[in-house]
Amino acid sequence: MNNLEKNKNEDALKLAWSDVQQKLDKIFEGGGLKAVAKQKEKNKLTARQRIAYLCDNDKPFIELGAFAGYNMYEEYGGCPAGGTVSGIGYISGRQCIVVANDQTVKAGAWFPITGKKNLRMQEIAMENKLPVIYIVDSAGVFLPMQDQIFPDKEHFGRIFRNNAKMSAMGITQIAAVTGACVAGGAYLPIMSDETLMVEGNGSIFLAGPYLVKAAIGEDVDAETLGGAATHTEISGIADYKFKTEEECLDEVKRLVSKLGHFPKAGFSRIEKQEPSVDASEIFKVMSPGNTKPYNVMDIINCIVDQNSFDEFKQDYGKTIVCGYARIDGWAVGIVANQRLVVKSKKGEMQLGGVIYNDSADKSARFIMNCNQKKIPLVFLQDVTGFMVGSRSEHAGIIKDGAKMVNAVANSVVPKITIITGNSYGAGNYAMCGKAYDPRFIFAWPSAKIAVMGGEQAAKTMLQIQVAGMKAKGEAVSAEKENEILKKITEKYENQTTPFYAAARLWVDAIIDPSQTRMMISEAINAADHNADIADFKTGVIQV
Repeated sequence: MNNLEKNKNEDALKLAWSDVQQKLDKIFEGGGLKAVAKQKEKNKLTARQRIAYLCDNDKPFIELGAFAGYNMYEEYGGCPAGGTVSGIGYISGRQCIVVANDQTVKAGAWFPITGKKNLRMQEIAMENKLPVIYIVDSAGVFLPMQDQIFPDKEHFGRIFRNNAKMSAMGITQIAAVTGACVAGGAYLPIMSDETLMVEGNGSIFLAGPYLVKAAIGEDVDAETLGGAATHTEISGIADYKFKTEEECLDEVKRLVSKLGHFPKAGFSRIEKQEPSVDASEIFKVMSPGNTKPYNVMDIINCIVDQNSFDEFKQDYGKTIVCGYARIDGWAVGIVANQRLVVKSKKGEMQLGGVIYNDSADKSARFIMNCNQKKIPLVFLQDVTGFMVGSRSEHAGIIKDGAKMVNAVANSVVPKITIITGNSYGAGNYAMCGKAYDPRFIFAWPSAKIAVMGGEQAAKTMLQIQVAGMKAKGEAVSAEKENEILKKITEKYENQTTPFYAAARLWVDAIIDPSQTRMMISEAINAADHNADIADFKTGVIQV
């Protein structure tokens, strides 16, 4: 690859990341400037201001789910970031999960995606045994969509079930009530280990003043009904009260500073070495639209510690690169799709980004090795799927693919997935897509997630649609076919973008490619807090 091509690649990926940042800037406005102004009138901070005040400013805060709800619920005015701000940060030097309701978005009401996002944060906390800080300021369930957030297994009530489960696991949960906490949502702070309230703004009650009046005819104001004084002096529900949010959050810092530690998993970590290639070079690897082959080692060398990569079965199964390495000092096993067109062991040419029999076989063995050695796994996804055709079928591609999927599904070590490019079909599964429980899953701005590539999918759907029209006796001209194809392609391509995936929490975040190394390191640091690693078993595998 010459310098001109590298420059074009860099410009395209940086432009894509700039687009991400512009969209994030809009999301960070929450419910808009007027809603933010109303917060300030009440002497209240915004959700992001609360988190910024709470977290250590000399360590990273990794926001998760910022794109949750993106371009969804437009009929209700949208739901930026799912109405909550959440992520992993450090409080008094301790890595924690923080979840803060954004009161500027529909008074902090819970949409379906809000519930899914909060459940994901609790899942991360449980998997990694991280303390959870809830900053509560919510009006409860968004009533126009109550049937999609209230009654099912993965809906609103699951939050409180998880509160109880985490408490039984010994995971600390602290709730800072800085605003309203209404109806079913009132259980969250009370099921936490400790509850802190801000006088004048914080309130907890099953039914607000208007509902109390309607239900039993009692006239009562919010502060008397469930304010900080009521719950610290009369009901005993809350543990602390403070005059300002800052004082409240200062106490959270003090409480966290005194927490004990769980036994660590003990993943290997030594003094880090900087990568042999500068992180900025990572932008130069992939072509615009990911249309050209590239060597995945050019990405790996930007991420791993210098001279730490030991490739496994280098001359076998070349469309997947496997190897042991260190990232920021942490020992890792890397499984990465190779996009070069390579020669197989038999001298045959193999397409880059496709999983062949030998690649699947090699990967399954390597994944089992990492589980045997208690080494976390990092998957770098840029895969178009498994190889098709009579030769592959006769060679047992389904069997070898199943072997790899079995190894991924049954892995007990932490798995961190980075989708750098394509993530199509069963390749998404085999390379540890969301359905295979990665501890964390991130996407580059260049990521595309779908059952198959846009062009193939659009042509397939076109054939089906045209056949149906002809079966009804409708004449279909070439112009009509092109019009249909264009509409199908536009819709399908929109559904393959990282924004579409992040909006639905198929990925935890869209990340700056140059921050990939840091994100992986922080993910493994989180995973190291949980020493409970089960024995590795693969079950039945056809050999």
